[in-house]
Amino acid sequence: MSERNITRRSLLGMSTALAGILAGCAAGDKTSSSAAAPEGSLSSSASAQRQAISDSTNGGHAIAVSGEKKSYVAVDVTKTGDDDGDEADFYGTNAAVYAEQGATLDLDDITVSCNGTHANAVFSYGEGTTVNIKNSRIETQSNTSGGIMVTGGGALYATDLTVHTTGNSSAPIRSDRGGGTQEVTGGEFTSDGKGSPVIYSTADVRVTGAKLTSNSSQGVVVEGKNSVALKDCTLAASNTSKNSDKSDWYQAVMIYQSMSGDAATGQANFSAEGGTIANQNGDVFFVNNTVCQIALRGVGIKNEDAAGNFLRAAAAGWGKEGSNGGQVSLSAVDQQITGNVLVDDVSKLNFHLTEGSAFVGAINPEGAAGQVHVEVADGCTWELTADSHITSLSCKATGVSLKGHTLTVGNAAYTEGTESTGSDVEFTVQESSGGPGEGGEPPSKPGEGGGEPPAKPGEGGGQSGMPGGGEPPAKPGEGGNSAQSSSSASS
Repeated sequence: MSERNITRRSLLGMSTALAGILAGCAAGDKTSSSAAAPEGSLSSSASAQRQAISDSTNGGHAIAVSGEKKSYVAVDVTKTGDDDGDEADFYGTNAAVYAEQGATLDLDDITVSCNGTHANAVFSYGEGTTVNIKNSRIETQSNTSGGIMVTGGGALYATDLTVHTTGNSSAPIRSDRGGGTQEVTGGEFTSDGKGSPVIYSTADVRVTGAKLTSNSSQGVVVEGKNSVALKDCTLAASNTSKNSDKSDWYQAVMIYQSMSGDAATGQANFSAEGGTIANQNGDVFFVNNTVCQIALRGVGIKNEDAAGNFLRAAAAGWGKEGSNGGQVSLSAVDQQITGNVLVDDVSKLNFHLTEGSAFVGAINPEGAAGQVHVEVADGCTWELTADSHITSLSCKATGVSLKGHTLTVGNAAYTEGTESTGSDVEFTVQESSGGPGEGGEPPSKPGEGGGEPPAKPGEGGGQSGMPGGGEPPAKPGEGGNSAQSSSSASS
């Protein structure tokens, strides 16, 4: 066992012991002052004296809970100290607040301030581990330091948080190898850094009634066989930076597969119901190197970039050339959509307008490319804004309004006022079973019989890097200027 692993386990033991005592203790670089509400208590902060807990060790934790139930109320947590690589990103070393081994950690009225690299604020690791956090504030200032994070199958439930991250590759809602579950209700989540979307999902993430703001990166990134579901959220994305030459485009929502091993291969899912999505630069949606389902219901969507598209499904620098396009099933229910749709020659699209939906825009206005099927259900409309090219069409006689443009279906021009019957394009779905290197279970935790985590491709045992900017952060072995990692496209 390496000296690093012995040190990590010693730190975790110290942190766990301190978490049990909570008051009047100091060990090494960790300090605690004042009295906190008793364990198990979730009393309001109005009646609780605040406690301060800090940690400045490299790789250590201010609060660490392993295999037991703990509760903290009215605590101010400060974390400095640095870490790097997979131990921090996959296993949570150097996280300010950390739970593992089936622990249940309840947090109420907590503040967490982190200023160290790879210093995630609140981290749930491993199947059976649950973190519940509410009425709390989180701020991280350095690179690769997310707000709330799950890996290895952990679960985290958050209510009414205010989370602000300023570093690169530092998603406020973040996950990495092995994924897990995150459910977020209410609150405000803001990211400022390159490669730091508000949500970077290699997990199942559900967010309801929250304000989500990205000031540099995508708003949401979904990698691989994972999901993000938004309900009644306000999402605003200003994707203006990237650290990769793998793609020329900016977007609000990116769905892709990096092939790094941090996310299993299979169908990705993004859904939004109610609320708004505002995009300030580039396209609203970009899909690359994966199969995905996009489901929209009654969302107010506005693209403030007049040159941007509603959807782009296209090859980029991830995956195998010739088969790394996007395969998209787009379902619109009671949805207004404005903007062009581009599907390149290695991509596919099934576009379903149902229950009063309306689409104003063109599909592949520059000419035929990838396979596209469009369904305009009874009561729905498609109004063309330019010539369009698709593979097949299903519509009633009143479904399509050409507005003087030409709609080519297959090899023939569509005649306005006629019914048409077509069928969905078939997708090719490949899935990995998960496991080390495939994005399912993370490799064995150091010191648990698996040794050090395997190196990422091209690392030779070196460090990992959380995604980067406009396009998610550079992955190891991608020349340092490519993007997309697993936790935040960023991060």
